[in-house]
Amino acid sequence: MRLLFTIDTKDYDPEGKAFVRPSARCIAIREGRIAMVYSRKYDYYKFPGGGMEAGETRKQALIRETAEEAGLEVLPDSIQPYGYVHRAEKSDQPGEAYFIQDNFYYLCRTEPQSGRQNLDDYEAEEGFILTWVEPETAIAVNRKREHGPKNQNMLEREAKVLELLKKEGHFAR
Repeated sequence: MRLLFTIDTKDYDPEGKAFVRPSARCIAIREGRIAMVYSRKYDYYKFPGGGMEAGETRKQALIRETAEEAGLEVLPDSIQPYGYVHRAEKSDQPGEAYFIQDNFYYLCRTEPQSGRQNLDDYEAEEGFILTWVEPETAIAVNRKREHGPKNQNMLEREAKVLELLKKEGHFAR
């Protein structure tokens, strides 16, 4: 899978302990809009998806996380690799020097109707909801609004992926 870009803050001790958490993320586009999870509490957009569990493939994580966070059922035969973003930065967890995450993005289609979300406690507390949003709106919100304690590198990652998708013509109707 192609590397889209790297976010490396270089503000950590590379000799220290790393916390590594790869993730899989869904890119579902319909009629010029993209499926995003919106946090009502912190006012930001993110691609549906999340961390891979032990023994899980990227595609399994993509399908599971998209269903949990967005209530969307990914059509397995439609899954196509898009690219990944490598992120490295100082950890906010005690005993860990830095955080490394490779975020694997997949173009895919979903069933037309969304189902019930199965949110983790923090996701429910943030008020995650599925929205079909124009990419320009998600980019502007992630870059120009206050998001409380949310990691701005994560929000910028999502904005940059949206810009790449736009540049490559994925939103053409």
